[in-house]
Amino acid sequence: MVQNILSNYSEVFRQQKLEGHISPGPVITISRECGCSAKRIATKLSKILTGYSYLSETKTDVEWRWISKEILEEASNELEMDPNHVKNVFLSERKVPLEEVTSAFSTEKVYDADDQKVIETVGTVIRSFAIAGHQIIVGRGGEILSQGITDRLAIRLEAPLDWRVNRIMQISSLSHSDARDYVIEIDRQRDLFVEHIAGRKVNNSDFDLIFNYSTMLDDHIVDAIVSVLKNRQII
Repeated sequence: MVQNILSNYSEVFRQQKLEGHISPGPVITISRECGCSAKRIATKLSKILTGYSYLSETKTDVEWRWISKEILEEASNELEMDPNHVKNVFLSERKVPLEEVTSAFSTEKVYDADDQKVIETVGTVIRSFAIAGHQIIVGRGGEILSQGITDRLAIRLEAPLDWRVNRIMQISSLSHSDARDYVIEIDRQRDLFVEHIAGRKVNNSDFDLIFNYSTMLDDHIVDAIVSVLKNRQII
C-alpha cells in the first residue's frame, strides 16, 4: 500500500522537476491526539509564516496555508466519487454518534477495495501538496507520507487522557464516561489508519517536535515551531 503511494510520489516529484520546481517543500505536518486542537495551531502558524515570506531576503510573496478537509475534497475530485464516501473512510471527518464510532472500530480496521483506492489517492494528494510546499498538513498520516522531504517539520500534539476527556466534555454534551470512550476510540482509529499507511506502528522518532498541549499555550507552541524552522533554515 505505502509502496504504491511512494511510487506515485516519485512520479509527481519527477513532473515537478520538469516544471522547474527542483526542491520539494517546505512542509509542516501536525499529528494530534483527540482533544488537542491542531487546527488552531495551524491557523496561527500559517498567518505567521506567510508574514515571514513577505519579509524574507528573497522578497518572495508566498502564502502558507493549512489543509485538512481540502485533501479529501481533492481526492473526491480525482476519484470522481461522492465526497461522503471518501469521508466515510475517515470516520472522524464526520460528526457521528458515539455508538457508531465504537461499532466501526474494535481491535482492527478492515478496508475494502474502494477504501484502498481512496486511501492511495489521498496519500498521493498529500504527497503532491507536500512537494508543492508552503503547506501545513493536519492529520491523515502526513508525517509518514512526507518522509524524505528535506525541508519538513513533523509535529505531534499530545496531552494526558483525563485532560482531553474533560476538554471534549466542555465542547460537547457527552458524559464523562461517553467522552472517555469517544477519545479512546478516535485515537485508536487514527492510530490504526496511520499504521495501515506506514505498515508499522508509528513512534516518537517519526516526529521532530512533540508538545504537551495541556501545559502550553497555542502562542508558545507556535513560537517554538517558528524558532525551530528558523534554526533549521526551513524559513
